[in-house]
Parts: sequence; C-alpha cells; structure tokens
Amino acid sequence: MKKILLTSALVLSTMSFAQIDFSSTRFGITAGGNYSGVKNAHNPSGKRFTVQGGVLALIPVGRENQFFIQPELVYFGAGETGKNKDSKGVDGYDAVYANNYLSLPISFKGYFSEAESEFFGLVGPRFNFLLSQNVKNVPISRPYYDPNFAGGVADNPKLNGKASKFNFGVGIGVGYSYKRQLELTARYDFGLSNTYPGLNYEPKGSNKSKSEQVLSLSLSYIFE
Repeated sequence: MKKILLTSALVLSTMSFAQIDFSSTRFGITAGGNYSGVKNAHNPSGKRFTVQGGVLALIPVGRENQFFIQPELVYFGAGETGKNKDSKGVDGYDAVYANNYLSLPISFKGYFSEAESEFFGLVGPRFNFLLSQNVKNVPISRPYYDPNFAGGVADNPKLNGKASKFNFGVGIGVGYSYKRQLELTARYDFGLSNTYPGLNYEPKGSNKSKSEQVLSLSLSYIFE
C-alpha cells in the first residue's frame, strides 16, 4: 500500500506542478507482444509469450512539443509457463500459468528533441486488474498450483495458486516515433506486488514475493 501511495503521489505531483494542456490531448491505438515470467513462484518456471492491445492518450506537458503524460488502457497478457530449458521431460514442464489483465499504465514520456521523427523514453507505474486466470497441466506433485486447489497440504488451508486480483509495478521503456504518429516501443515492467500470495505457504518453497515481470514490444498509431 505504501508503494501505491508513493507512486500515486509522484504522478499527482508531476501533474500539479507542470503545465498540462488537456485540450490538446491526442488519442491512439496500440498493440504488441509480451514476454513474461514470475520470480519465486513455480517449479519448473519458464517464460510465456502473449499479447497486449488497447487505447492510449497523449497529453502535452509544457509548451514545447517534447514532454507528455501517456495513460493507456489495454488488455495485457502475462504469467508464465513451466518451459524451463533445463527441465524438459520434468513433471510440470508443459504447465501454463496464464494471467490476463485490464491494465492501466501511466507514463511520463519525453522525446529527445522537438523533431517530428525522434526517439523517446518513458517511465511510470502500471496498475493491473485481473480479468482471468487460466492454469493447465500443473505438476502432479504440486496440485496447489491450481487456483481451485482447496488447501490441506501441510495442514495449511491458505496454500493455493490463485493470482491476486490486483497488482502493480513500474515500467521503463524506449522507442522511436515516426512523425509523431507511428511509434515503436520496447518496455520492461517490473512487478512490485505479490502476484501469488497463496504460494508463500508452499512447503519447501520460497516466501519471497512472487514478482511478475514483462518485456514487451508494441506498435502504436496516434491520431491527429
């Protein structure tokens, strides 16, 4: 909760002290691919390829055509699989732990100059609201990876593989804009909250936070 408040305060402070021109807001659409994983959660643990897509707004900050606030609302696939390259043939290698979100990233975006076609960087928080969790082929030895597991291992009813309904993180990215309309963005989002709190109780598991991480590449079109 403290991290949420700190991140929100940072965003609000930026908006309060900067000259934001909402009347000149432009809107766009965005789509891309995600390469995601979760630290300290499953065994075996591998990456998942999935997609994202949605809409964005580009809100000018200041009089120069260089700094912006960019909120987005996107369908955002994340989670992981069991496909660790060192675990082929191991129970759980074919597992899929798919988390699908309605995601709200809010980025501070700066172009490197006022030129029409230019590189840019962005940074800001991301807030994820779970739409669905689809789990397949869980390891026989770890049935509690299933979100519907009723508990009982080591006499602990709190043990289960349910993903949190809400999680958040911080993202940083770089990209290139062609005439401020067609933009390619590479971004890394690092989770700051616990994606699978029920797995903290796994016997002989890790009680470290299950941090969801996503590397993405997206293409956006911003309307005039």
